[in-house]
Amino acid sequence: MPSSAQHLTPTAPIPTTGAIRVRVRYCECDPMGVAHHASFVPWLEMARTELLRDCGVTYAQLESAGVFLVVAKLDASYRRAARYDDLLEVSTTVTGTSRVKLIHEYEVRVVERTDTDVRALKSRAEDLLVRASTTLACVDRAGRPQQLPDWLTAR
Repeated sequence: MPSSAQHLTPTAPIPTTGAIRVRVRYCECDPMGVAHHASFVPWLEMARTELLRDCGVTYAQLESAGVFLVVAKLDASYRRAARYDDLLEVSTTVTGTSRVKLIHEYEVRVVERTDTDVRALKSRAEDLLVRASTTLACVDRAGRPQQLPDWLTAR
């Protein structure tokens, strides 16, 4: 591994949980106004990149240092539909690390929906739209497995 990856300096503790909010755009929906299942994948990526950014290191900095995190596994369980103009919260939790892998779990919940009482949805546990998990593998510029920087696995 290039030594520069070990010398990236987080400016805050490495978080294990975080959340972002995204609004479902028209281009992410079918003609009935339902978000396509593939739309959730970029939202998961946005959530985990922001989780890393919270410690003061960006994916761009990791890649510049020769550290690439590739999705080796993605599991998603879809429970309910997201709709056009819904405001969603994507929560992320780091649930495991090894020398070469990071595991994240996600929940996507609706927090605002036009003409719907989201509090009622929440009280009936109907605000949860998706549960997902990803396993990221650390690779070098040539795509060969390499160890994660020590600071990223020290939790």
